[in-house]
Amino acid sequence: MTALQIIRIPILPFGMVNAHLILGAGGCILVDAGLPGSESTIEKVLTKHRLTFRDIKLIVVTHAHVDHAGSAALLHELSRAPIVAHADDAKHFSGETPMTFCPTGWFGRLFLKTPLMFESYKGFEPDILLSNDNTLDLSRYGIPGTIKHTPGHTAGSISVELSTKDALVGDLIASGILIGGLVRTNHAIRPPFEDDPRTVGVALQRLLDSGMERFYMGHGGPLNASEVQRHAHDLMTMKTR
Repeated sequence: MTALQIIRIPILPFGMVNAHLILGAGGCILVDAGLPGSESTIEKVLTKHRLTFRDIKLIVVTHAHVDHAGSAALLHELSRAPIVAHADDAKHFSGETPMTFCPTGWFGRLFLKTPLMFESYKGFEPDILLSNDNTLDLSRYGIPGTIKHTPGHTAGSISVELSTKDALVGDLIASGILIGGLVRTNHAIRPPFEDDPRTVGVALQRLLDSGMERFYMGHGGPLNASEVQRHAHDLMTMKTR
């Protein structure tokens, strides 16, 4: 294995919830941990690529929502890999402070009437806790890339920038009908919840300015840079009440 590979792990069908594996010659990184109970799905993908939990060198949790952090504690136990996340979401990872949600439209408001987003998960303390705009060099884990703070979806959202010009951005952006889905999968949309759209737009623009060309996300995707550029512009020029 010489080139980097990004492998989507379908936590739910049709790209509705994704985790990702980054495979390189010197390591394997898991980006997001899925809903509680996702470890068996993740293990199947690892096995398909002749890997085990112990091959995971690092677990990146892009933010504290249950569909991204839900299995992190158990995956940490199974893999013994450190968890990296951002301090601005730390109280949510531990369960000290409940998450709050700002719906972006009717789908988000409908989603809040279901118990899914309020499902509890086993709390944890990240082994590596980024603060402010500090970054993490991934070369020590065998992957040429960097983790950066990209707030806006939540205060502590983080993204992975790879030397291949690929970015894994959690929920900074979504695509398709009803997040993921089978229709308009190449069309960028806002996720069901978003703390600050303009801040998201700025974060996406910074990723574009740094040369990122392909964007992998928790719901739908991947998307090319031109579509992300269109969406970032819309967010930054959005009129807010």
